[in-house]
Amino acid sequence: MTNNNPAANASGRKEEGTLTLLGNQNNKYPDDYAPEMLQTFINKHPGNDYFVKFNCPEFTSLCPITGQPDFANIVISYVPGEKMVESKSLKLYLFSFRNHGDFHEDCVNIIMKDLIKLMNPKYIEVWGRFTPRGGISIDPYCNYGKPGTRWEQVAFDRLTQHDMYPELVTNR
Repeated sequence: MTNNNPAANASGRKEEGTLTLLGNQNNKYPDDYAPEMLQTFINKHPGNDYFVKFNCPEFTSLCPITGQPDFANIVISYVPGEKMVESKSLKLYLFSFRNHGDFHEDCVNIIMKDLIKLMNPKYIEVWGRFTPRGGISIDPYCNYGKPGTRWEQVAFDRLTQHDMYPELVTNR
């Protein structure tokens, strides 16, 4: 499935089937926000509804005002359609936020929107659990269900019922 001569589409993103990062030992880590790092592959089970979940416990970004680092566990869950995100490209993409200045809420929404544009999933949610700075933690959550499908209602229901019984925060 790997193609050593990847074709970039008009957006600069690699087309499906051209996984150039997986297995590559000479990856360059981006210095700033880099959605072009994201790559996809074809979902072999598009007729099945199932969740794929990623946990990124070492996510970092910068406060856009102070420049201080922010740390979070980013959890991404999605129900794939025809395409899926390749995990190494996702790792490098998330790493690209390291020197990127944005508020917590912006980071999770940007991640979600980039993944929607990339994969066109049936459903996706992104939850950022940021460690406290200044005595307060911020845990933004966003989701999306494909319009005109049952996943649109699932997104609304999950959003309105989200975090009704939050966990006890003792580990941050």
